[in-house]
Amino acid sequence: MTKEPAPGFKRHMLPEHEDLLEQAGTFRRLMESRRSVREFSDRPVPESVVRELIRTAGTAPSGANKQPWRFVAVRDPGLKSEIRIAAEEEEKLFYEKRASQTWLDDLKPFMTDAEKPFLEIAPWIIIIFKVMGPDPDQPDGVDNGKVYYVNESVGIACGLFLAAAHHAGLATLTHTPSPMKFLTSILRRPANERPFLVIPLGYPAEDCMVPDIERKQIDRIMTIDRG
Repeated sequence: MTKEPAPGFKRHMLPEHEDLLEQAGTFRRLMESRRSVREFSDRPVPESVVRELIRTAGTAPSGANKQPWRFVAVRDPGLKSEIRIAAEEEEKLFYEKRASQTWLDDLKPFMTDAEKPFLEIAPWIIIIFKVMGPDPDQPDGVDNGKVYYVNESVGIACGLFLAAAHHAGLATLTHTPSPMKFLTSILRRPANERPFLVIPLGYPAEDCMVPDIERKQIDRIMTIDRG
C-alpha cells in the first residue's frame, strides 16, 4: 500500500543511476581539479550565470529551513576598489602584527601577502552574509527572527556555491580578511547581517599558476567503524 504524504510534505524522489560508483567517481574527479585561484582574468561572466550559481547555493540544508544567508554579488568597479582598499588594510595588519610565526610559515608555500588585486580584477565578488535575528526590512510578524545552526548552514551553502561554480567552468577563491566589518558599511547591509566569506568569481588569468599541492589520501580522512 502506497504511503500518502502528510499535510505539508511531498514524496521525495532521487535521480537513479545504473552505476553509483561511476557516478560518484565522476563527480570526485571533477572536484579534484578545483583549485583556489588568486590570478583572475577580467573576462566578463553573465549575471544570469551568477544568479544560477546562487540559486544552487540556496538549495543547501539549513537549521529549521531558515536559510540564514544573503549572497551579495558585486561587479561595480568602484565598490570592488573600495572593498580591496579596506581588505588590504586588514590584511596588512594580519601579516605584520596579528598572525603568529607558525601561521606565516604555513602560508609561505602559497606565496600570499597583503596585496589582493583579484578583488578588483575578478568580474564578480560574491560576499556571503549570515543572517542573524529579525530582518529589519520585513514587516512585524512575517518572520520571528529565530535562526539555528547558522554557521553550519551558511558554510554548507558556500560549499555548494564553490562546487557549482567549478562545475560551470569558473574559478573561485575563499577570501577571509579579518575582521570583515568593513563589508557591512561599504555594502550598506542591515544590522541583522554579518559578513561570513568573500568569494571572487570569474575565469583564471591566461597564465594563472596555483601551488602544486596534494590532498590527503582517503585513509587519512576516513575511518570506518565496523562495530
